Amino acid sequence: MSSKSEPFTQSSSDDTLAKAIFTVNRHAKTATNPKYLYSLKKCALLKMIKEGKAEKKGLHFSRNPKNSRQQSDVLVSCGNYTFHMPPCKEDFNSLPHLGRLSDQTRNPRCSMGLSKAKHILESYTGMKEEHSKHKPPGQKKYTKPVFKPLGQSY
Repeated sequence: MSSKSEPFTQSSSDDTLAKAIFTVNRHAKTATNPKYLYSLKKCALLKMIKEGKAEKKGLHFSRNPKNSRQQSDVLVSCGNYTFHMPPCKEDFNSLPHLGRLSDQTRNPRCSMGLSKAKHILESYTGMKEEHSKHKPPGQKKYTKPVFKPLGQSY
């Protein structure tokens, strides 16, 4: 079989998945509807943790907590990349708290397109994006004005 049909049998598949998660996460921050991208990232990270390809390192204080409260995120290490995801109840008991996020730690650069990254993660997790058939409000199709002859009504 070709390497295109089975991308996760290679030894570099962990790095490919990490790059795909990094790309999806970067695009989700500026997307108009980031919900699907964040859920794809979370699902991929949880599957990688389950398979032993990624590891939960600890908890960090969130930079942008909701409602001005203190909030923590789970730090997940995956190859050369680190990501944050929402914690579950067990994480507070089992993981050490690492304090504030350091500005010195950065992920390496990656040049992967969003469509390729989504395809990699969708084939890895089995998730599919559901496209809505109706357009969001405010996006109406243009209709030409109809001019009626004087004195007639339609």
